[in-house]
Amino acid sequence: MITADYRSRDVWLPPLVLMGLIFLLGAGGDPVRTALRFDRAAIAAGEIWRFISGNFVHLGWWHLFLNELGLLVLVLLCPERLSWTVWVRRVLMLSAGVSLALYGFAPTQSYVGLSGVLHGLFMLGLGRQLLQQKDLIAGICLVYLIGKIVWEMIAGVPVSDEAALGGRVLVESHLYGTLSALGYGLLFGAFTGVETFRRQRKQQ
Repeated sequence: MITADYRSRDVWLPPLVLMGLIFLLGAGGDPVRTALRFDRAAIAAGEIWRFISGNFVHLGWWHLFLNELGLLVLVLLCPERLSWTVWVRRVLMLSAGVSLALYGFAPTQSYVGLSGVLHGLFMLGLGRQLLQQKDLIAGICLVYLIGKIVWEMIAGVPVSDEAALGGRVLVESHLYGTLSALGYGLLFGAFTGVETFRRQRKQQ
């Protein structure tokens, strides 16, 4: 694992704040979801904040619960002591990456949910463990993550899963979140060093 003690407050506090944020937005119900969701027509009309905010609202409580659970699993598998600025940068840039890719390459008119960002966060955490520590478990989890995305892109998501969530699952968001994480990791050195808010420079 990246850190020796996943019970550290520094490891848990940023993701817990994110969990609290999406819970509060979920409690706002339909009015909040409608105001913040990724909406192609609204974005074209100038509401560009939806590129970010759409990732923080959900279809319903079950959809929200699954992403809350995903954040818990993320910390247990990939515990990292990251500064608040790095955490915020990761979440915002992955959110923007998912939404911009959906806007540019997918026909969807609306989108909500943190799952695309979550896939990117798992890519960052597992990728660093694999490259820095040669962690076999991280490698297996990473193979599973990539295989899951490939399977989803080919076969889609079972209708029963979509019925439980209350809407169509945009599997493209999982792919775009993962690709955004790859670009982010290369840009900020998240896979090969201790990530700080400033971009790392190579030693001369």
